[in-house]
Amino acid sequence: MRRLRWMGLFIALAGFGVAAGAFLPASHATVGAAHAKSVTIKVTAREFSYSLSRRSVPVGTTVTFKVTNKGKISHNFVIAGKKTKTLNPGQSATLTVKFAKKGQIKYLCSLPGHAAAGMKGKFAVGVTAVKPPPTTTPSTTTRTTVPPTTTGSVGTAKTTVTVNMVEYAFQLSQTSIPSGQVTFVVNNKGAEVHNFDVNGVKSGALLAPGASETWTVSLAPGQYLFTCDVPFHVDRGMTGTFNVTP
Repeated sequence: MRRLRWMGLFIALAGFGVAAGAFLPASHATVGAAHAKSVTIKVTAREFSYSLSRRSVPVGTTVTFKVTNKGKISHNFVIAGKKTKTLNPGQSATLTVKFAKKGQIKYLCSLPGHAAAGMKGKFAVGVTAVKPPPTTTPSTTTRTTVPPTTTGSVGTAKTTVTVNMVEYAFQLSQTSIPSGQVTFVVNNKGAEVHNFDVNGVKSGALLAPGASETWTVSLAPGQYLFTCDVPFHVDRGMTGTFNVTP
């Protein structure tokens, strides 16, 4: 009888051990899940700054940056070796980064001139966030328009000129145009926002990639300068001249 009682006790203890083993992994999994961190941070891009809904996280946090371009020209967002595609006005994209080390992590817009104009900052991981840099106005937005050098009166010709815009150049179907009514068919075939500005005559609209516009102007004989008004694009080569002949 005593032997039977000991065997029953042994079986009960063994059963308890199995049950405890079964519950232990679940308990550890629950603790591990509690330590997992993930957040979504909204990033708004404009000319020429970013605003972040949150500028610091603890070490070990996985952050999904939801980046939206609310500016008038193209921007992107680069952080921790990752970057979004070039975002045209109104477009959004996401980046997911796990921050495993403490420190101030730099972020910026990698399009030419944008970081220098203020589109940069530091994201704090496990440390105190720093104040973002002040927004600056790039000098290219206040450049002087060069009026055309013209001679004589407007002629009677009617000409259509196709203008294709890419990064960072204009492609004109002709650069010698008879004086008169000139219709420009302007196409943005690039990946960024551009425009076509005949200085002192007409500044075309900012066109998103794939967009087009057509406008007609009267041109007297002379030399005309054309540019892209988007900041820093002239510095990259988006300028040139065409001649209007009598």
